[in-house]
Amino acid sequence: MRARFGILTLGVDDLERSLKFYRDGLGLPTEGIVGQEFEHGAIAIFHLEGGMVLSLFPRSDLGLDAGIDPTPRSPTEFSIGHNVSSEAEVDRVMARAETAGARITIPARKTFWGGYAGYFQDPDGHLWEILHNPAFLPAGE
Repeated sequence: MRARFGILTLGVDDLERSLKFYRDGLGLPTEGIVGQEFEHGAIAIFHLEGGMVLSLFPRSDLGLDAGIDPTPRSPTEFSIGHNVSSEAEVDRVMARAETAGARITIPARKTFWGGYAGYFQDPDGHLWEILHNPAFLPAGE
């Protein structure tokens, strides 16, 4: 296994609502919902920097596709970290997410590890950490 991620798929309760949050609210690029011509195939795909893909898949269809029963939401299973280039950018992303309908769980603040970060939940409860940690930024940022 190579040490990289290519696609992160989030199970969502309402694909249209989640599409609007990520596309219209956060401004992520997408062609919208595709695959509607297939039973259990509707999905929204966002092509991100560095070749990474974020996809949204109805929770019940994700369970069906993976051969497991859907489970209740559990926001503490993982968080998605979005590392940005400055504290001011953390504040801008957090504000944009809140305007888009995110629930701020921890406002941006200085952290014990010397960085700056805040947390929000998307409409399906997925936990995002918006942070500024220069040690993990790609070269040139």
